[in-house]
Amino acid sequence: MAMKIRLARGGSKKRPFYRVVAADSRMPRDGRYVEKLGTYNPLLPKDSEERVKLDMERVQYWLDQGAQPSDRVARFLEASGTLAKTERSNPEKAKPGKKAQDRVEEKAQKVADAAEAAKAAAEAPAEAPAEEAAAE
Repeated sequence: MAMKIRLARGGSKKRPFYRVVAADSRMPRDGRYVEKLGTYNPLLPKDSEERVKLDMERVQYWLDQGAQPSDRVARFLEASGTLAKTERSNPEKAKPGKKAQDRVEEKAQKVADAAEAAKAAAEAPAEAPAEEAAAE
């Protein structure tokens, strides 16, 4: 049986509350689970003791049995010191979207066109008196 330590959602609409459970990976998210290991209330402040409660002995038991924690539960366990911190890298996160990139390119093109027009306007009057002097 492939066991997972994951969150099972409870609570009402717009008021989430999660149970941390050990469940078979083939079961539905909020469905049958083997054991309840703790709770998570995301509505509480981050520094609150009541936000995440875990029975660490049972969590360690399930980890020793080969249960895999979900991403969010792994973060809880890293914060408590049970799991080693893993390096996360998402280089795509900092990139702006396609529309934002197009806007930046369009703005850069307008600035370049304006600079070119200003340069041409600055050169044109300087050439005009020189041509008049040469004509005389």
